[in-house]
Amino acid sequence: MEDDSAEEEGDPQVQRCGGETVRCGGETVINGDVWRACTMVTIDGEKVELGLNVVPDTKPRKDWVLLSLRVIAFLATASATIVMATNRQTKSLVVATIGSTPITATLTAKFNQSPAFVFFVIANGNASLHNLVMIAVDIFGPQYDYKGLRLALIAILDMMVMALVSAGDGAATFISELGRNGNTHARWNKICDKFETYCRQGGGALIASFVGFILLLIITGMSITKLLKPNRINHASCH
Repeated sequence: MEDDSAEEEGDPQVQRCGGETVRCGGETVINGDVWRACTMVTIDGEKVELGLNVVPDTKPRKDWVLLSLRVIAFLATASATIVMATNRQTKSLVVATIGSTPITATLTAKFNQSPAFVFFVIANGNASLHNLVMIAVDIFGPQYDYKGLRLALIAILDMMVMALVSAGDGAATFISELGRNGNTHARWNKICDKFETYCRQGGGALIASFVGFILLLIITGMSITKLLKPNRINHASCH
């Protein structure tokens, strides 16, 4: 009897539940969950079939779709940040004419001359840093989760960063439209007919940022969906 007890205690398929022994057999995968057929052995040797019992999957699973979207969003926002931060064009323009002699001046258009473009760079830079950190969290973070707060914190940060990028894109788009078409009512002249390269590079940064924003919107929806998923793991209970 003592040898049998020692053998059962060393068997990973044997579980103790009060004064009884539960022996579990092979595992079966149903709809992504691992189920195990178990029988209960009483002290008198009688066996009672318990049926199928779900086995908790303690191994953290990586969401490769979400991870891939974060990598692409990082590349998009980082590209927008770099392209806009390096946007600069110097050009000599005729500013006046005295008689038949033109007066020229060398003018430089830079992104930091507009507060909207500065905010755009800051917003996309923060989004790039956020995505980089979230990629590291997705890879190394599941084992450090504390009472499920990791997913909630990620969802909140995703929403905040998405809102920040949206505001930066809106501000930069308004100034870009003003620079391209001007405003006759306010007598603001357009500049894109003079600084074509500057405007094209700024437009490329806007396109990259909008791609990043759309991806952030999808990522935020997926992060919130993770919080709403019911717990599908039911632990065994003893009666």
